[in-house]
Amino acid sequence: MSKRILMIIDGLPGGGAEKVVLTLAKGLIERGHRVSLFSLRAVCEYPIPAGLHYQVIQDRCRSPWRKLTELNRRAALLDRAIATTEEEAGSFDLVVSHLHKTDRIVSRCPCLQPEKTWYCLHGVFSASYLAHRKGFSLWLKKTKTRKVYQNRNVLAVSEYVLEDLKQTFQVQPAREAVIFNPFDVDAILSQSMKPCKMAGQDYLIHVGRFHQTKRHDRLLRAYAKSGLTAPLVLIGQGSPEATATLKGLAKELGIVDRVFFEGFTSNPYPWIRNAKQLIVSSDSEGFGNVLVEALICHTPVVSTRCPGGPTSIMTGDLARGLAGMDEDSLAATMRDVWQHPTAVEELDLKAYSIEAICQQYIDLINES
Repeated sequence: MSKRILMIIDGLPGGGAEKVVLTLAKGLIERGHRVSLFSLRAVCEYPIPAGLHYQVIQDRCRSPWRKLTELNRRAALLDRAIATTEEEAGSFDLVVSHLHKTDRIVSRCPCLQPEKTWYCLHGVFSASYLAHRKGFSLWLKKTKTRKVYQNRNVLAVSEYVLEDLKQTFQVQPAREAVIFNPFDVDAILSQSMKPCKMAGQDYLIHVGRFHQTKRHDRLLRAYAKSGLTAPLVLIGQGSPEATATLKGLAKELGIVDRVFFEGFTSNPYPWIRNAKQLIVSSDSEGFGNVLVEALICHTPVVSTRCPGGPTSIMTGDLARGLAGMDEDSLAATMRDVWQHPTAVEELDLKAYSIEAICQQYIDLINES
């Protein structure tokens, strides 16, 4: 039976969580459900799936005091948009809020029914929001975060993410669930067959925005220490300052001629499929989408044993690709997996399939 589903997100820049939301929406539409996506900012760097009711609810306030009233003001805008849509097309059976900024706004929307509304956590909150806080600032952030999620329906992309919220912030959800991120395996394989200018060459790859959590500095230092001479390709983008810092570090380490900055691409899969190894060097990963994408493309993976999803994904023989959180361990693991690649051709990845994940979201409705 067709369901009405609303996804809400702060915007659609080129990030992993944003891609997950669009993949999920596309999968639900293809299975006969009616899906709306409300974006709270006009930014969009991905194509919108066919059949998706996509609406931007933009805050146009330019008052000097706009930050003081931002959350309530944006919640009122969102509330009106939801009410109008439900009047025109019927009530939503499921509402899913994605990312913390969105959650803070959604939690202030009185028109949403709490039992139908879920808050999806894509990252490790303690790593993202508490890492450099102390004293009153730390207490205040914990208190504000607890207020958003206490007695709400909380959905997390990995068990670690859920437990981190519950233990670190003392949150007791009304209901809780862990649902992996969805992957359209056939689409990924099809897109991976597109041309790649480095096809036929041996190279390593990292895919991810230039953000401190991704620890490109650790990656570059580990690569320099690994002794591997094959090029390292970086797919991703960041601020001009972050890019300049990384290029400066590559020069300082004497590897600038072997590190290729290729920028952001909406289709990284040909790069991933043709690479000999994909590396994750992060301090934390809510899930680790790119690890599953690499395995779908039959590319061996290496990751830091960071808080979040990588240890759940890299089990069995893949666990040999898990490194410590320091550059020496990462360098040694990169070298070992390069010389003795893990077998990735026959892995059972059905647990991440779009079919399995879409059904788990529909089950949230059926179980309510």
